[in-house]
Amino acid sequence: MATLIIALVLPFFAVGQNSNLGNWLIYIGNKKLNSKWNIHNEVQYRNYNAVGDLEQLLLRTGVGYNLTENNNNLLLGYGYILSENFVGNTDEKISINEHRIFQQFTTKQKVGKVGLSHRYRFEQRFVEDDFKMRFRYFLGINIPLQYKEGAKNPLYLSAYNEIFLNTESSIFDRNRVYGGLGYKFSDNLKMELGYMNQYFETSGRDQINIIAFVNF
Repeated sequence: MATLIIALVLPFFAVGQNSNLGNWLIYIGNKKLNSKWNIHNEVQYRNYNAVGDLEQLLLRTGVGYNLTENNNNLLLGYGYILSENFVGNTDEKISINEHRIFQQFTTKQKVGKVGLSHRYRFEQRFVEDDFKMRFRYFLGINIPLQYKEGAKNPLYLSAYNEIFLNTESSIFDRNRVYGGLGYKFSDNLKMELGYMNQYFETSGRDQINIIAFVNF
């Protein structure tokens, strides 16, 4: 699987500096303290191109509580986001710092062999001297490709849609659509290579996503 990921990603790295295709490197970690409590941590390194042209660095952590065993999770979290935004059509950048508090509820369900995940997140955003609030709804789908009852099914398809809504007059913020191929190495590690389109009110942008999920 690692060889497959490298083979698929290298062409994008080779042309990345001459294209509008961005790249997100994502680590998502979860520490299970017991059947009720968990700690979430996350690092996202987002580039305008393949590598070396920082768009955004996102650091996120939080403490979660399961209302039922291994499901229906409530989480209170904090995020720090450094954005490097271009000024107009120039090559000059400006740095924007954001501190974010968020509350979320995540629930999972099975429909046959298909796994569904719903996440509802409410954010309070301190962007430099401005304060904003935003609601996000995430629907994720996981489909095993080697499904056999009682057997290991390491290869899977992953997809999601997430919509962002502001509490201000301009309600629609953005929408993300993602599709990817994943491989589960163990109960503690899985990786995905995927393609995401992020649509704003008047523009859009595409990214290649490389995601590592780690339980420890």
